[in-house]
Amino acid sequence: MQRTEELLELYRRMLLIRRMEERLGEVVKTGELPGPVHLYIGQEAVAVGVCSHLGDRDWITSTHRGHGHFLAKGGDPHAMIAEILGRDTGICHGKGGSMHVFDRDVRFMGGHGIVGAQVPLATGIAWKLKYRDEDNIVVCFMGDAAVNQGAFHEALNMAAIWDLPAIYVVENNHYGMGTAFGRVSLTEMVEKASPYGIPASVVNGQDVLATYAHFRRLAEEVRDGGGPRFVNVETYRFRGHSMSDPVSGTYRPKDEVEQKTQEEDPIGILRDHLFDGGHLDQAGLEAMDQEAREVARDAAEFADGSPAPGPEALYENVWAEINRHGRLNFDGRGESPWR
Repeated sequence: MQRTEELLELYRRMLLIRRMEERLGEVVKTGELPGPVHLYIGQEAVAVGVCSHLGDRDWITSTHRGHGHFLAKGGDPHAMIAEILGRDTGICHGKGGSMHVFDRDVRFMGGHGIVGAQVPLATGIAWKLKYRDEDNIVVCFMGDAAVNQGAFHEALNMAAIWDLPAIYVVENNHYGMGTAFGRVSLTEMVEKASPYGIPASVVNGQDVLATYAHFRRLAEEVRDGGGPRFVNVETYRFRGHSMSDPVSGTYRPKDEVEQKTQEEDPIGILRDHLFDGGHLDQAGLEAMDQEAREVARDAAEFADGSPAPGPEALYENVWAEINRHGRLNFDGRGESPWR
């Protein structure tokens, strides 16, 4: 039985992600936001349930739909929206945008616009952790389409051979852009890791309590030297693939979307649990919701009032040099991003 404080914290973190994404959706509609944006609405329980078991020195690699992962790992909402809006106060000074949020300070090694690109990167980080005998782990978030990329199979093979401290998390929302997973694979998702002998499991990603409990055990096993794990997290995105994609599109039945959003909303599921268990009343719910909305509003206002990068930024961080200490010098301080 979880304590009330733990339950409320899970709810608070999911609410923050939801309200931040809704705010971004509003900004997109105004035409102020350059480039595509892929909202995480509907999948909040996955990021929160997984990241609740990660410490400050554990690592994450993410996807083009990575805002929720970043916030769940402890990233700054203000810097995130500033980055997405292309502002100099953003995490990457406006150069990354929505699909390439990156913050080494919270061990968030990027969203990735290339499907599956984060999988070998996560494997490399895990190899580094084992080589240096560190007790940290890496979580690699990916969408269902990533498992059909060649890099996915090469990376999992290496992870298995070297017994690396990595958890490969498939956020299986059943559609790669507009293509149902069953149209591109005859192999069940949970079997994708079986050729490499990596233990695999399935969890309901719309239930944050189930996800939380599942990954608590897995994180402990991997941290204790149990080797890599693969998880098929069953989830569903409530919006289109991107903001340019209608909610149901031409590839998802309208009644399917309506049923999922009404019956499998992760925030609604936890809210009902909190109410039924006497952990939260209506006044408490409204207070928490107001808090999340204020954070989202303040972050958007901060970004809107921030300057764009100057012309000189075009020539900054273009290449790396080896300094006299033999380290890659990315930022003038002679520090490697892998410290």
